[in-house]
Amino acid sequence: MRDETKSACRVCGTSLPAAGRGRPRAYCSRGCQAKAYRRRRSPPPPAAGPATTDLRSPRRRQIAEAVWRIAAERGLQAASMREVALEAGVSLRVVQYHFTGKHRLLVTALYLLHEDNERRARERIGALRDPVTPRALLQAIMSEFLPLDDRRRTALRVFAAYYARSLTDPALAAVFLSDADPLEQLVAAVIRQAQEQGAAPARLDPGHEADLLVSGVSGLGMDVLHGRRTIAQVRRVIDYHLDRILAPTGG
Repeated sequence: MRDETKSACRVCGTSLPAAGRGRPRAYCSRGCQAKAYRRRRSPPPPAAGPATTDLRSPRRRQIAEAVWRIAAERGLQAASMREVALEAGVSLRVVQYHFTGKHRLLVTALYLLHEDNERRARERIGALRDPVTPRALLQAIMSEFLPLDDRRRTALRVFAAYYARSLTDPALAAVFLSDADPLEQLVAAVIRQAQEQGAAPARLDPGHEADLLVSGVSGLGMDVLHGRRTIAQVRRVIDYHLDRILAPTGG
């Protein structure tokens, strides 16, 4: 018995004649059949792409981590799209699918690194034993600028690479050197709280002290990377400044 059911071409939608014996036709011509084959081999990405929808997908993080490793080991100038694909173990097409260009790739990798560092810092600071004094809190915050483990050491090297690139890349500088100073604001808030508790002199300017601490310890952390100072030496410098800031109110 013959099947009289009609169908349409899977590519162009042209009506196909009723099937006779054998397998029903799927395409109206060899041209449409070839188009279908090419689509299966190389499916086109969505027009918008994931670049605007999911910054934290596992694949995007895998690629971002490749940027971090290249930046830390060879500098940001070596982080071409092709090199990043090779380091991440994916094809260049995959990198291009998730990032519309090198600038978006570098900016997203920086954003994810900031987010990763902030999350881990909050976890470490949150693990402090009660009571959390202003001194203990400031020491914990300052420790985030020091290469105390492989992850923080890599992060410092990556930030140094981004800073160097930002000097000659205005578009990247606009992202890297944002107007917001969350760490300085956090340190200033802790100093201000210490003043309210009578644990720091009221004459101090919390904002100026925070700027000095953050910028100073950031530079000292880089010195540790270069081997110019040890962690123990940097901790003594931090303690010296905390002794000055958290002096009796009468000082």
